[in-house]
Amino acid sequence: QVHLVESGGGLVQAGGSLRLSCTASPPRSTSNNGMGWFRQAPGKEREFVAAINWKGGSTVYTDSVKGRFSISRDNVKNTVNLQMNSLRPEDTAVYYCAAARSAYGGIQDMNYNYWGQGTQVTVSS
Repeated sequence: QVHLVESGGGLVQAGGSLRLSCTASPPRSTSNNGMGWFRQAPGKEREFVAAINWKGGSTVYTDSVKGRFSISRDNVKNTVNLQMNSLRPEDTAVYYCAAARSAYGGIQDMNYNYWGQGTQVTVSS
């Protein structure tokens, strides 16, 4: 059983930055799995944000965050990070880390079988 814990959320003004982290346990439990970040805003469905393959060499982003967000991973530390810059009020949501069933999960949430509890990101205007 894989356990994912997100951290780094908070309140930030528009234009600011946050760095989300996701730590998986037990150690190395997700080293061979793709990882992803999703978010859910109040009253909206969960949506894809970013994904990275098991090696970290391949990434994909939803259009609204391209050029502003960056996903990375450290398989030694068993962490996946989401660097979020130039934040906008519409980025406000609960952000979830997820581990894919395979080496690359892509944009579909059905490809992910482990999920964290989420961390709140609030961007004020």
